[in-house]
Amino acid sequence: MAIPRAAKTQRRTRIQEEKEEVILEAALDVFSVHGFRGSTIDQIAEVAGMSKPNLLYYFRTKEAMHRALIDRVLFTWLEPLRAFDANGNPESEIRSYIRRKLEMARDFPRESRLFANEMLQGAPHVEDELRGPLKTLVDEKAEVIRAWAKAGKIAKCDPYHLIFSIWSTTQHYADFDVQVRAVLGQEHSGDGRFEDAARYLEQLFVDGLRIRHT
Repeated sequence: MAIPRAAKTQRRTRIQEEKEEVILEAALDVFSVHGFRGSTIDQIAEVAGMSKPNLLYYFRTKEAMHRALIDRVLFTWLEPLRAFDANGNPESEIRSYIRRKLEMARDFPRESRLFANEMLQGAPHVEDELRGPLKTLVDEKAEVIRAWAKAGKIAKCDPYHLIFSIWSTTQHYADFDVQVRAVLGQEHSGDGRFEDAARYLEQLFVDGLRIRHT
């Protein structure tokens, strides 16, 4: 995880920690709108309400701020998948996973767009994490899904594409929020749209994985 410059020189005070959070919140605003390449330290300093030299005391480079945010996003984004329980009921686990991912789309839209922008740029800052810890976790959960299918608890499926499909459908509500609200119209574009999406996606995935008896 990227360490703020101030933390390398001395034990951080409460004020320093608060300053770092202000900077990272501003950086998240800027990066989620403009992407890494389109963002500048000057923009982040302006949003943070501090001078550029003051900002650079805490984070030496734009890359350091971006990496600190990406590290947070990766940890947070994978938490629902870590909670995917091999000993749980498959239908309940899949329903819970869908709902947790939609809750994240609702509560962390900037983080979702930050991550999406990084992927669209070819993941230059996190490729090692994608091929390492993320792949290891997904491999582990894919085996859980395979085991459920082998035990006859769900229909046979490609576990990786099942996970990808849940990612894409749930994160759509963060990454394409403007489009979703425009199409749904004012009457249906409130937070209730996430509950509507949850019910639909639960039906789509759970029914699709249900064993059909002939």
